[in-house]
Formats: sequence, structure tokens, C-alpha cells
Amino acid sequence: MALPKLENPTYTIEVPSLDRRVEFRPFLVKEEKVLMIAQESKDEKKILKTIKGIISACSFDKLNPNECTSSDIEYLFLQLRAKSVGENVEVRVKCAECGEYAKIKINLEDIKLSEVEDISNTIEITDSIGVVLKHVSMENAEKVDKKDSEKAFNQMLIHSIESIYDADNVYPASESTDKELIEFIDSLSHKHLEKIQAFIQNVPKLTHTVKFKCRECGHENEIVLEGIESFFS
Repeated sequence: MALPKLENPTYTIEVPSLDRRVEFRPFLVKEEKVLMIAQESKDEKKILKTIKGIISACSFDKLNPNECTSSDIEYLFLQLRAKSVGENVEVRVKCAECGEYAKIKINLEDIKLSEVEDISNTIEITDSIGVVLKHVSMENAEKVDKKDSEKAFNQMLIHSIESIYDADNVYPASESTDKELIEFIDSLSHKHLEKIQAFIQNVPKLTHTVKFKCRECGHENEIVLEGIESFFS
């Protein structure tokens, strides 16, 4: 006789960079086991791959994590964790005065993405030539060679270009070679490069301010936690 199947609740979460809402279910015991194994391995690539797999499965495969930005992935995973396991987590924070650690409880639903500046994604190079930018997707971010700083710098710039245009045509970056794009980037002035870098860096981050009094020395601390790893320390 077949066992009864459980019905799982669903809810919607807004994917910030895509500006659309996606239906999700909580992650289940089978996914929690896979996540636990990945976390125990302490392998960052394995953990990220597992988190992306969980996001895909919990969105009923309607959301491709590779199309999201890294901040999307962090935000979505925190929301899923809150709905699946519980809103409260305990984190270790360090006293700025004496260096002693304290344990603080945080409600994951209180953690928000930071505000970003209103920066145009179109950079005018001349009166007739310009660049249209995009935020780097998770898929492209993983392709960046972090071991070679110069190569990583160029790759981040390349992956941020949606298209280049002049008075007559639009040239999609996807139809250009890396060599062509690098040659174009190298021809830019420092002023224009700074504008592109400002757009790339203008991404929301998971942030949360915690205040606590150190039990050891009595110092009143105010610490800003940033990034997903800060909330599972």
C-alpha cells in the first residue's frame, strides 16, 4: 500500500536583480541532508553548488540560479532557510575591545539587502558611442579566475557588458570575442573605467547590525554583519 504524500506550503519571494516574484516551497529533509554534507566538507564550490541546487528544486525548477546574482543567491537561501528550518539562528560575534566571543540570536527575516545607488547602466563614451552594462550573473561570476588578479579584473568587466553601440549599430557582447572586448576596454579612459567599476560594485549586500554588551569587559558593541557566511558562524 502506498504511503500518503505530504503537501508542502508554498510562498513567493521577490528575486531582486530579476525584479520578479517566484513561487517556492521550503526545503525538505533530503535537501537538508545534502546541505549538511556539503557544509561539513568546507568546500566552497561544493557548498555553492548545493545551495544553487536547493534553490532550483524549491522553485520547482522555475528559477535558474545561474541567471541570478550572488546577492540574489544569498538572499534567497536565507529566506528559504527561515521558512524551512526556522527564523532564528545563533551567531558568534567578537568583542571589538577584548576579543572575546559572544553568542547572539538573530531573526533571519530581519536581514535585508542593503540599498544601492541609482546608477545608470548606460555609459556614454562619446556623443555616438556607449556601453550598456548588466550585473554579473552567478554563472559568469564562477568563471572568473580568482588566482590571476589581472585576468579576473578583465573577466569581470567583460561579463558586465551587455552591449556596445555607436550611431549606426548595437553590438551585443555575446557576439564579440573576449579579445575584442578587452581591446575595447583597454581603449577607454580612466574616467569611463571608473564609471563601469562603480556600476559593478553597486550591488546590494546582506547586512544586519547587531548590538551587544560584552560579558567579559562590559564594552558596548555595534557590529555590522555582511554576507551569508556571517549568519551561520
